[in-house]
Formats: sequence, structure tokens, C-alpha cells
Amino acid sequence: MESNCVQFLGNKTILITGAPGFLAKVLVEKILRLQPNVKKIYLLLRAADTKAAMQRLRSEVVEIDLFKVLRNDLGEENLNDLVRENIVPVPGDISIHNLGVKDSDLLQRMWSEIDIIVNIAATTNFDERYDIGLGINTFGALNVLKFAKKCVNGQLLLHVSTAYVCRENSGLFLEKPFTMGQTLSGDTKLDINVEFELMKQKLKELQHQDCSEQEISQSMKDLGMTRAKLHGWPNTYVFTKAMGEMLMGKYREDLPLVIVRPTMITSTLAEPFPGWIEGLRTIDSVIVAYGKGRLKCFLADPNTVLDLIPADMVVNAMIATATAHSGESGIQTIYHVGSSFQNPVTFGQLHETTARYFTKKPLVARNGSPIIVTKGTLLSTMGQFSLYITLRYKLPLLILRLMNIIYPWGQGDKYNDDSRKIKLAMRLVELYQPYLLFKGIFDDLNTERLRRRRQSIKELDGSFEFDPKSINWDDYMANTHIPGLITHVLKQ
Repeated sequence: MESNCVQFLGNKTILITGAPGFLAKVLVEKILRLQPNVKKIYLLLRAADTKAAMQRLRSEVVEIDLFKVLRNDLGEENLNDLVRENIVPVPGDISIHNLGVKDSDLLQRMWSEIDIIVNIAATTNFDERYDIGLGINTFGALNVLKFAKKCVNGQLLLHVSTAYVCRENSGLFLEKPFTMGQTLSGDTKLDINVEFELMKQKLKELQHQDCSEQEISQSMKDLGMTRAKLHGWPNTYVFTKAMGEMLMGKYREDLPLVIVRPTMITSTLAEPFPGWIEGLRTIDSVIVAYGKGRLKCFLADPNTVLDLIPADMVVNAMIATATAHSGESGIQTIYHVGSSFQNPVTFGQLHETTARYFTKKPLVARNGSPIIVTKGTLLSTMGQFSLYITLRYKLPLLILRLMNIIYPWGQGDKYNDDSRKIKLAMRLVELYQPYLLFKGIFDDLNTERLRRRRQSIKELDGSFEFDPKSINWDDYMANTHIPGLITHVLKQ
């Protein structure tokens, strides 16, 4: 179905899950700014009741900096009117039947009115508790599908996954759907119902043993990581997301299903203004640690391609895919939204740009003095990194421990504090290792075809730009992303 994206959004009723998350907010702002004649947006938020959902909509969505362009264009009162008329905050939870919507009248209205369903809700913690990861990323996705199939006017379910549902090795990764029970290890069988029962049994055992909440939480995290690695995935997050894709693919029937798999999402490139970001996202933890002078060495191959993509480009691609496939009965299409195939940037490039930035514009310490950064050491294998940490930190720590034994009144707190820091650093490196040393490239043939399709119908005004070839990475990082990170995250 060929249509202009703005025209497509007009008079549509859309359900969006995942608010007030980062990507969901960018999508809501984009729709309201470009097409105020959208009929209605049902926004699912975790909240106790409608009043609490409305409060979250106000304080965590509409009143934040992201909406300042709309606020300046319309004025505060008109923006409030637009939100009141077009957005319905719905208290709910995708991990629960019927998305946790308790109001039966509201449910019936939603099922009769909704045209497009956009599922962005997810837990993105790499080492999430297995029960929570399964509840949201796997069976939560199935709950959204079941809900979508009850929408009598449902034209499309757009599900946001992640490109990293692939295996953690090198090669070109195609835009292919999973088959039910597919495993990446090659020598195991994956049964999602067995995974669910195994999780329930383990949780029941822990509760019967009167384990503390902390012990239960850690055991659930360990179980998720163990099961993920058994089947060939590096962590609980991507494993549970992959299983969610499998369930959607198997049970979709004739409902049009589009799965968008973004790579590492970064700050906005252009809309509603450059550099908006919320929270530390993937590579941002490394940038901030470096700027604060805390990153003397790091596990990363300078030749590794970091697949980054600005948030507004992801949202533009999402709207374009919905426009292209709405009403196409029975289709299932995968879209990689990233940059590694069309316009790759390496960790080495990012390292150089970040070093130049903080050398010229250092962060300021609490005492008011500038934080001087050094270029630091990049180590390209886990073996090299472990050896460096042992020689640079663990041996001095052992000496400190001996000093603590000989002189117990002196260095105990420092030893314990340093030991905790090293353990935390090693755990973070182990979690991020699959991405820091990732050698894969994400093919985006479907996405490139969609870009050309948009061009063929003359939608060239830039409102729905999602071509990564247009990004100058050095300029973007130095003049948009890092300043945005400082303004919208560090100074908040």
C-alpha cells in the first residue's frame, strides 16, 4: 500500500506500548508534531490506575525537554489540549492477559477502535531475571499479539525487537525470521514452554527454601544467563527477545506482522532537535566513564564496527514500515535498522572522536577543576584484558590485603571498596563482551528497498529520513551525541 506517511497517520487509532520508555516517547512526539489529526493514541503505561497513568503521561512524557519544540510551536495550553484530545493513557502491563487492562468498557472500545498496534515494551537488562525476561520479552510479546488479533480493525502489528537476537559471531546477518524452537547452539532443542516450566520450578524451589529476595533475584539472573548460553545466545535479554519473535511468528495467523530490529540506539540526529537522549544507553556508559577519567583501559577491538543508529531514524523507519505494510494480510517482514552495512563506524573512530572532544572540552570535577583525560589502552581480547587487570589492579589489591592482615586497623575499607569495584568492572565487561568484540554486519536489504520505495513516491522532505549514509559520524558524535549526553543526562 503506497501512501505518504503523514497521510497514513491521519485519522488512525494507534496503541503504543513501552511508554514512558525512550523510543516510545520519540514516536509519540513525532506523531503529534507531524500529524495532529491522528484520531487517537492509546498509550499503555505501568500504573495502578487511570489517575496514576495520567500523572506518568504528564510528568514523564509531555513535560520533558523532548516536547519543547511542540510546546514552543503550539504554546502550553494548546499542547495540553492536543494531548487531552488525542492521547488516552491506559494503566496496564503486557506481561498480563489482555495487557492488564481491567476496565472492561475500555477494553471493548480499544478492540473496536484500534487500527495499528506498536509494541515497544521490553526489559533491556542483559542479565535480567529469567522470570521477568520471559514475562515481558517472550510471553509479553505473545500477549500483545493476542490482544492485536482481537482488534476488529487491526491492520498491522509492529513489534520492536533488537538486531542482536542473532548469534554472537562474525558474518553477514540477514533479515530473516526465526522458526519456532530454533536454537543457535546447533546441538540443543529449544522448547519455550519447557523454559517457562523450568523457570517456575526453580522459583518455587527458591521460595520453599526461604531464600531472601536478593538470593532469589540473583538465582533467577544466573538461570537466565545459563539457559541463554546453553542455546547459543550471549545473554538473557536477546534470548528472551528471540523467543518472543518465535511466538509472534508462529501464532500471528493472517495478522500483518512487521518486526523492526534496531541496533544500538543513540541520541536524535535531527528531530525534534539534535542530541536528545534519556539515560545512559549501551555505548554511553563508556563515553561517560572516559570523560570522567575513570577509563584507563577497556576491552575493545579498535577495528570492531559499532552499529549505531539515531533514535529519530528508528522511529522514521517504524512509521515507514507501518505505512508500507498496513493491511497486507498474512505478511511477516523483518527490518534491520542500523548502519553497519551502509555506513560503518569503528570503535577506534569513536575512541579518537571521544578523546578529542574531552581533551578540548573536559568535564569539570566536583572541586571545579577540569578532568584531564588520557587516551587509555584498548585491549582486543578477553585474555589480554584479564592479564592487564591482574597486573595493574589485582596484584596491588593482594598486597593491600596482606597489609590489611598485618595492620588490620589501616586499609580494610579501601581493600573492600577496591575489590568490589574490580568485581563490578569484570562483570560489566563479561556482559558487554559479545558486543564489544562483535564482528557481524547487519544486512538491511529490506530496509534499503523501503527507502527506495519512499523515494519513488516523492516523500523526500526529510521528515522520515532513515538513511544512515547521511550521517557523518565524527560530526554527529562530537557536535550532537556527546553534547546531548552531557546536557540531557549528566546535567539532569
